[in-house]
Amino acid sequence: MDSKTHLYDLGELDVALTESILKEVTEALKEKGYQPIKQITGYLMSGDPGYISSYKDARKKISSIDRSKIIEFLLRRGLDE
Repeated sequence: MDSKTHLYDLGELDVALTESILKEVTEALKEKGYQPIKQITGYLMSGDPGYISSYKDARKKISSIDRSKIIEFLLRRGLDE
């Protein structure tokens, strides 16, 4: 058994979780024939989870993350910060 203490940066875990969920939601939307960018944009702009299909629990997954965290994640990725 490893007796060393491990430290985790919660910010990094949030980023990893957000990225993972967005990928899963994107794939589920693609499988259902939707345009993921348009659907996710609609959700982020309106807050209406109806933009996201319930297929493969995509709606439940994306709703588990605060929309502002998703927007921040996407902006950071887009601006390469």
